[in-house]
Amino acid sequence: MKRRTLLQTLPAVTLLPSALWAAGQQGNGDSTQSSAAVYELRVYHAAPGKLVDLQARFRNHTIKIFDRHGMKSVAYWIPLDGPQKSDTLIYILRHPSREAATANWKSFQDDPEWKSVRDKSEENGKLVEKVDSTFLALTDFSPPLR
Repeated sequence: MKRRTLLQTLPAVTLLPSALWAAGQQGNGDSTQSSAAVYELRVYHAAPGKLVDLQARFRNHTIKIFDRHGMKSVAYWIPLDGPQKSDTLIYILRHPSREAATANWKSFQDDPEWKSVRDKSEENGKLVEKVDSTFLALTDFSPPLR
């Protein structure tokens, strides 16, 4: 099997070790993280031709609103190879707990600024066709995140 073919077949989850390392490197004021902390892997499938607009919405608005609602960004990626490279945004959030994640998403979705940003960015059509979300917990054999 060619190296390129092998790399194209690896799922997005192979990005997790470096993402979780990056989470540990972020200066969030905690020298220790609660074992209840959860990570949320999110994969956005953009509508055709809308990936640039989706990235702009995250860059200019969404991440700041996430921060206000206790949703800590770990990292954001776009695939380098097709077919996902033209329509996929992948990112990981850290939440203090699964319950906090539910509350965080509720408060985010109810945020008037978010509603305004979403509506304005979608004046010419929806930016996202589908979102995949997977909650993750560190295993007992994972190195601790600092």
